Amino acid sequence: MPAAGTDAAPGAPVVLAAGDRRVVRTSVGAFRLVPVRIERDLPLVVRWMNDPAVAAFWELAGPASVTERHLREQLAAGAHGIPCLGVLHGRPMSYWEIYRADLDPLARHYPARPHDIGVHLLIGGAADRGRGLGGPLLEAVAEIVLDAVPACARVVAEPDLRNVPSVVAFLNAGFRFSAELDLPAKRAALMIRERPPRDLP
Repeated sequence: MPAAGTDAAPGAPVVLAAGDRRVVRTSVGAFRLVPVRIERDLPLVVRWMNDPAVAAFWELAGPASVTERHLREQLAAGAHGIPCLGVLHGRPMSYWEIYRADLDPLARHYPARPHDIGVHLLIGGAADRGRGLGGPLLEAVAEIVLDAVPACARVVAEPDLRNVPSVVAFLNAGFRFSAELDLPAKRAALMIRERPPRDLP
């Protein structure tokens, strides 16, 4: 999806085309997605990844090179996702990965459909967790994806089943629990948010 002029890899979802990094009004404030730029954003993302509460699920703790390698893989030519910062009230406070789930290894573990878009979310600072932000922001991002990608009929996610707050946030954002998945690194909850029937092409 990304159009020319974005920081996204050529195969990534076109969610953040130039000029379409719009502000979304949510119940918790003005929110937008901004593609990650390694030279600008690496120190912040590294700090978040080294928080023990985050490291338990993302497994990217360690020196900056660990996170940098992960981000460069996300941004590489031929990649099918885009890493983003979530900016709330003008302040970066979350990390997102938006990707073509039907082109991802995840597709081997569930009945994928063409143009399924997947979402990973990390609420960065400890002060922003436990405040009920995840649900409204996930709802906003799902709507951004569905508005930007007419061919996408579903937004999917696979949070770790142990991460109960994350699963609850997806439920609060209108996702439904579809199945438990045995993935290589975790037991996950397959969460799906369908495009409303009236919006189907």
